[in-house]
Parts: sequence; structure tokens; C-alpha cells
Amino acid sequence: MPADPSDRPSASRPRLDEGLEAEIQAALGDMSVEDMLDFADRGGRGGGGGGRETRTGTVVRVDREDVFVEFGPKSQGVCPLSQFDEKPRPGQRLEFVVERYDANEGLLLLSRTGAGRKADWDSLEVGQVVEARCTGTNRGGLEMEVASHRAFMPAGMVDLRHIEDLSVFVGEKMPCEVVELDRSRDRIILSRRAHLEAERARTRDDLLADLREGATMQGTVVSVRDFGAFVDLGGADGLVHVSDLAWERVKHPSEVVKEGDTVTVKVLKVDASQDPPRISLGMKQCLEDPYQQQAAAIEVGAEVTGRVTRIAAFGAFVELSPGVEGLIHVSELSDKRVSRVNSVVNEGEVVTAKVVSVDHERRRIGLSLRAMRNEGAEDVDHDRGSDPELRRLMAQLGNKFGGDLKGGIG
Repeated sequence: MPADPSDRPSASRPRLDEGLEAEIQAALGDMSVEDMLDFADRGGRGGGGGGRETRTGTVVRVDREDVFVEFGPKSQGVCPLSQFDEKPRPGQRLEFVVERYDANEGLLLLSRTGAGRKADWDSLEVGQVVEARCTGTNRGGLEMEVASHRAFMPAGMVDLRHIEDLSVFVGEKMPCEVVELDRSRDRIILSRRAHLEAERARTRDDLLADLREGATMQGTVVSVRDFGAFVDLGGADGLVHVSDLAWERVKHPSEVVKEGDTVTVKVLKVDASQDPPRISLGMKQCLEDPYQQQAAAIEVGAEVTGRVTRIAAFGAFVELSPGVEGLIHVSELSDKRVSRVNSVVNEGEVVTAKVVSVDHERRRIGLSLRAMRNEGAEDVDHDRGSDPELRRLMAQLGNKFGGDLKGGIG
């Protein structure tokens, strides 16, 4: 008689990747799922005996795929409907095996005495997608239940990305892929991530077939980095570079977006030669350009006021309005030689400058503090010559010393 495939040594089954093997080994070691969960149960309740307890309870209601049972006024439990040969009736008294206590739900997790566990094993195979229910969390991942058996899902196999708090999955039913099945060790390893990756691959193919540069789409921010934000378009991720997040200058992407935000983006470029394809996105391109509205009125010779937003070795950038910046070149800061820009202006300082150049095509506006100060000096000289008392005094002194004055007051 041929051996049960699930009894074969793990070496005969398709080998899992090294990272997955290491994760399972770190969480389980040589323990079976049953051993590990029993250990966790005893530790969580401060000790206790070995075997599972059998108790008689009363069926109080049947809700979809769960049967709720009462053992007393303050002791309730739940058992999968799949373990009954026929649907039980409220009020029936039946025997159940107490598998464990779920502290999050305040319920005993039950199974039926004499339930056909071998038949359930025979219905499972590696690579199969099954619906499993999360019954709790442990030191390395999620405690699961599938086909009347306990199973384990390592933390790294729960989602496509890291999940900080795994307790959000407790009580949830989810499609998972069976990635390891070892009857001799009573071990079932499940992966929700594998199922999500397969779904995502199918969705990505459809997405990329229709993706066009210039298209406007909605997506979800899945990661925020120093250089930009990654946005899930529903099967593939695209990058919004920090320079394309907003029209105004952005120091860090977290000023504009956070993980989980739904955003509208424009597809700027699709590089299908990369694997996976590299998709460049823009958010500011979906917004009205403030430069076109506000910079059009700025002309050479105008005086403008703005806030210094950034200091560079070659000058200071000044925000004149959201999305509109001008540059005071280091040579336009003062009549004197300037070795350090921040010796004249500082970031955050409000300054008034004169517009000395405008290039709307290149979106460049040149500003000058020196021109403002020189203009002020010319006004002072003009005022000296127009003051009657000053003219009278200069005339008297000129006559006394016989000629035009070359220095001093003149």
C-alpha cells in the first residue's frame, strides 16, 4: 500500500525558500503546531495540565459557519459548523473538546468529539488555497484553524508588507495557501501572502496592459521614504518622487502624505524593460500650477516680499507665494563680498527684494537685495541736494573757502 503523501519526509516535498524555512524554524523548531499552541495556552493561563478537556454544553445559536455553545452563565464557546454531520438545533446538549481559550473574544474554541480528522487531512494538499480562520496570535505569527486542524502562519507570511499589530486578524476568515503539510509532525503551515501575491500578479498583468503615460488614476500610499512615496495602483506600485508631490518645495514626503492615504496621481513614465516595471507618478501634475496664475504678474523692477525657504552656497531661495520661488544670488545679497549666505539672510526670514530677471519658460525669477539698498542710497543723495537749508549751508561754505567743495559735507 503506498504511503500517505503527507507522511513523507519534508525533503520529498517542494523546498520552501530559505527565508521562509528560517522563519518557520525560529517560531516552531521541532514542535508540532499542537505542541506550540498547547505551550502557549499553558503559558497564557499561568500553567495547567496537558490533555484537552471534554465538556458538555448547550447549543444556543447557529450563526453562518459557527455554532455557539454555553457551558454556564459565564462560560461560552464556539465550534465550526463543518464538524457536525447535520446542523444542530438550539437547546441541544452535546459533547465538545475544548481546544483553547481565546482571550480576545472571551470564548472557548471547541471541536466535536469523534470528528473525522483523517478525512480532513486527506482533503488538504500543498499549494491548495483554503479558507482558514485566525484563532489567536503567538510568538511568531498567527494561530489558524483549517479543516478542523490547528495551523500556523508565520508573521512574514500574513501580508505583502509588515503588519505591526497582528491581533487585528483574530476572528477573521481569510483565503490562504497551504505551503507545508507534514502529517507525521502534525504541522500545517499557511500563507496568506502567497495567495495575495498570486492575486496581485494576475491584477498587475491587467493593469500594465491598460497603463498609459498621461493617465490619471487613484492609488493607495503603501510606503513613505526620504526620496518619495510608493503608491499601489491596484496590482503594481509606482513612485511619486519628492519633487512631484507638490508644487511648493517639500523637505520630506511625510509633510504631504502618509501610509494608507488615497491619492490621485498622473502616470509620468512606464519602463516596461524593468522587472517589475518601473512606474513614475506625479501628484502635483493633477493640481493647478500656481506659477501660471501668480508669477505671470511679476515683472522686472517690481518689489516683492517673501520668506527665505532654503540657503545654498550660491544664494537664497525665497518663496513669493505657494509654488512660486525666486533666487537671490550670492552676488545680489550685498555690495560687499559675501562669503557665507547666512551672514546676510537666514532660513525663515521675511525679506523684500527687487526683481532683476524673469524667465517664465524656465520658471526662474532673479531677486536682489543689493538693488534695494542701492536705491535707498540714491534716494538719500537726492534728498541732500533738494533740501533748501543744506543748499544754503553748502553755498556759504563754498564761498568762504573759494570754490566747490570736494569732500566733507558736499
